[in-house]
Amino acid sequence: MNKMAEEEKKPSKKEKKEEKKIAELQELLKKAEEEMANWKNKYYMAYADTENLKKQYDKEHHQIVKYRSMGFIEKLLPILDGFHMALANEVTDPTLKNYLTGFQYIYKMMVDALESEGVTEISPKVGDKFDEAIMDAVDTEESEGEENLVLRVYQKGYRLHDRMVRHARVVVSKHPTKEEKENEEESSDFDESKAA
Repeated sequence: MNKMAEEEKKPSKKEKKEEKKIAELQELLKKAEEEMANWKNKYYMAYADTENLKKQYDKEHHQIVKYRSMGFIEKLLPILDGFHMALANEVTDPTLKNYLTGFQYIYKMMVDALESEGVTEISPKVGDKFDEAIMDAVDTEESEGEENLVLRVYQKGYRLHDRMVRHARVVVSKHPTKEEKENEEESSDFDESKAA
């Protein structure tokens, strides 16, 4: 009886083959699942890269569309400067006043068209504090008052949305240096001695 029980416990050749086949199939299944997980991970990475690329392309496209007119606006600036010079003059002749009115109308239409495209004019006033973000100091002049104030405006500045097209060009005040003050005092003393 013991022999029979032992023989029943021992697997037969057929059972051994089947168990070996099952083990091989389980191993193949495990490899297939690992490979599937690897390909799935690669797919998600490629999908994420594609989405990121699409977002970057959309952002760049938006920037291109937003600033597409930058070069055109830069070419218009001398024309606007010409209008500023023409409109700054006082005219007494009635015929020329009519022309000036027409120029004012054309200028207003140009400014409105530029504003509709996102262009804003930067017009510093005399006495404003110098702001290097929107102004270029083309010259400095000595002044007894506060330093870094706008004394004159040569050209207006322009901005397209949040980018500068051209900085306003201004003359800025500065305090006289000690040497210059001494030279002025000496020359005034010299002038007084000549007069005496």
